[in-house]
Amino acid sequence: MAAPKLKMRLGDLLVHEHIITNEQLMQALNSQKATGRKLGDTLIELSYLSERQLLEFLAQQLDLPFLDISQRRIAAEIASLLPEVHARRLRALIIEDRGDSVLIGMSDPADLNAIDQLEQMLAPKRLTLAVVMDTQMFDAFDGLYRRTADIESFASQLEEEHEQSSDFDLSTSFIDETGDATVGKLLQSVFEDAVQMRASDIHIEPDENQLRIRQRIDGVLQENILKENKIASAMVLRLKLMAGLDISEKRIPQDGRFNLKIAGHDIDVRMSTMPVQHGESVVMRLLDQSAGLLSLDQTGMSDDLVKRVRHQITRPHGMVLVTGPTGSGKTTTLYAALSELNEASKKIITVEDPVEYRLPRINQVQVNPKIGLTFSTVLRTALRQDPDIMMVGEMRDQETVEIGLRGALTGHLVLSTLHTNDAITSALRLLDMGAAGFLVGSSLRAIIAQRLVRRVCEHCVEEHKPDPQELLWLTNLAGEQVNSTKFVQGKGCQSCQYTGYKGRIGVFELLEMNEPMMASLKRDDTQAFTELSKANPSFTPLALSAFDYATQGVTTVEEVLRLVETIDVN
Repeated sequence: MAAPKLKMRLGDLLVHEHIITNEQLMQALNSQKATGRKLGDTLIELSYLSERQLLEFLAQQLDLPFLDISQRRIAAEIASLLPEVHARRLRALIIEDRGDSVLIGMSDPADLNAIDQLEQMLAPKRLTLAVVMDTQMFDAFDGLYRRTADIESFASQLEEEHEQSSDFDLSTSFIDETGDATVGKLLQSVFEDAVQMRASDIHIEPDENQLRIRQRIDGVLQENILKENKIASAMVLRLKLMAGLDISEKRIPQDGRFNLKIAGHDIDVRMSTMPVQHGESVVMRLLDQSAGLLSLDQTGMSDDLVKRVRHQITRPHGMVLVTGPTGSGKTTTLYAALSELNEASKKIITVEDPVEYRLPRINQVQVNPKIGLTFSTVLRTALRQDPDIMMVGEMRDQETVEIGLRGALTGHLVLSTLHTNDAITSALRLLDMGAAGFLVGSSLRAIIAQRLVRRVCEHCVEEHKPDPQELLWLTNLAGEQVNSTKFVQGKGCQSCQYTGYKGRIGVFELLEMNEPMMASLKRDDTQAFTELSKANPSFTPLALSAFDYATQGVTTVEEVLRLVETIDVN
């Protein structure tokens, strides 16, 4: 094909068409000299024009079509005609295979060197070019170049390597050089795929005739099934070695952790094994240390809520609880609070199981019950270490609760988590765990309850009309205003793997204690406490906070109703 050429240099063209000024061009050229980046990227970075504006202009000048691929279904086998490493390097994606030619999307169709390389790689097929946005292309790369094919190929290779003898035991025989290399490659592919898909957990579950590898993406499990069920023991063995667990013990559950570097991400892996019917089930929680901690502003809290939470965590003493089920983002919120409190003038001690994120200046203690280093023993010692602020990973038993509350009463700020459904029941749960009413009433200052809901994918958002059943639920929740409210949903596109959702956001309720509420706890009057909490004018329940997100177009009706099912809204 004849390579497309611009009539004059890009910068001069943009000035000529009055898209940018000459001064802006000069500034961009100076910036380009310093960074060495392409002029187009520099102009976008300086906000002189958007990526879409630049590419639409380029497409027009080169007489090429400009394609929006976010809504386009591209088959993975077509995209893989061009290997991933070259696709990412040349910023090119095969969109269609037309037999004797291929339609290729490029973000820089004027890059003649890239076009020459593509022609050589894809010969004898001819190239038909189209202009595609970089951001859409990289989303498509992550979705199309999955590691599933690699995982399947390594799994069958591993099984083949051990099929020479009829009665082999994978758990012992794979440690020869070939087997070890293959199982390593298989696990590498599993982790790479998980990081690429932003998975928070990996589940490896052996079944009678198959092996399930599941990933939790945005809170929902997605499944990949392998027929090579016999390789599960080899995978588990290798993971146990990495986590420093006892490889000879398969009858009891074990916990461990290890670190990995995957595609530039520093991943901390928390691993748990459990004996099941057909071997051992493994669940791994992936913590991306390189992603950095969120601040309170980034968690999803409204400005008013952030202000109120900041007021509570900057008080000199008292207890602030963060509550919610497993995987609701409690630890993220606590670390966001700690990173704001982390100053040279304050001594902060945390007691955790396990330490999830490492923070400078903070004394973080990992509990180890095997040697008697329990929450309660560490807490007692911590109180003698002259702390200003203490963070207790979880209130697990009466002893931990009492020490934490007494610490809050004696001039320390205590932050902790509790596994309960909402804020109001958290205070009652402390009483239920055996803590004295006067202690809870005197020490507790605020309770934050939270959940995570999925965000609507911004690339495929469309209006959604709730069905009669949904309307009934929503009217029951928020009243008649529902009828005049516009809701949205995701249609499903390349960017969100056709789920309609991308990423998650926190939903919060903050219960701040006032004098009547504290008094009711001191006299163990749970009924009065519940009524006073619900009547508190600053208290907005979780369900209504989620509904607010739906009215703002952040999430969907489906997600609001999913959250409502998990909590008591009466």
